[in-house]
Amino acid sequence: MFKIAFSPLYQHPLPEGHRFPMEKYELIPKQLLHEGIIQESDMFEPKLAQTVDILNTHTHAYIEQLNNLSLDKTAIRRIGFPLSKELVEREKCLIQGTLDCAHFALQDGISMNIAGGTHHAFADRGEGFCLFNDMAFAANMLLIQQKVKRILIIDLDVHQGNGTASIFKNKPEVFTWSMHAKDNYPFHKEESDLDIPLQSGTSDNAYISLLEEHLPKVLAIHKPEIIFYLCGVDVLASDKLGKLNLSMEACKKRDELVFKSAQSLQIPVVCAMGGGYSPRISDIVNAHCQTFKVAQNIFF
Repeated sequence: MFKIAFSPLYQHPLPEGHRFPMEKYELIPKQLLHEGIIQESDMFEPKLAQTVDILNTHTHAYIEQLNNLSLDKTAIRRIGFPLSKELVEREKCLIQGTLDCAHFALQDGISMNIAGGTHHAFADRGEGFCLFNDMAFAANMLLIQQKVKRILIIDLDVHQGNGTASIFKNKPEVFTWSMHAKDNYPFHKEESDLDIPLQSGTSDNAYISLLEEHLPKVLAIHKPEIIFYLCGVDVLASDKLGKLNLSMEACKKRDELVFKSAQSLQIPVVCAMGGGYSPRISDIVNAHCQTFKVAQNIFF
């Protein structure tokens, strides 16, 4: 069984009106354990990422503002969460979890972070519920540690990975691919190495066809030694922030395509859960847990 990053810090309590995005982090591990998909021993608790490591991805000034809780009101509003020491610690735990998962994936073939997918964080600022960029942090650390030389980030969250695209725009070792709703947040898109903007209402067949068309090409051209896969479930038709029209079955097919392609080429995969904003929390949790089931069936 693969290793899964989870910490009680992921469930950081927020003031009334800000709790919805956080609820799933308590429920996903409970569901996975209840269904017998994982065991307690499969989960590990990350420590907090160290500032010296975070500096490889984020600017000193921005890190200091977060550590000192001195971001201005505009910057805090852009992030969308009230700034607190507990929130900053949560995000440091989250990004370390994705890096730890990368090390486990290199060993076991796949590893998954129950949180993560903070792709709206830029080097010098946060946006859209994202303070630090976990996949950028982990990718940079792997390169510095000389664990790999070529990295692919597959971002299939409904929102473009604008922060990730910006951070790696001049780094050919990291290929960024974002397949997202065209008319959705962020309204100013950055330029990924490959962007596939989707029309509002895009449904199962069109979505899967595009993924089947581009995935083999990207893998063949970039030849990654590890894949970071952001598997957001805000692509579901039920998602109130999504604007796409995918079914649960299409989400399952999406995950199968990525996992089977990686496994056939023996490329390790690191997963982060990304977004999910369906009105019923059970829809979000079931969709995320489905990704774990697919991974287990394919890799083990």
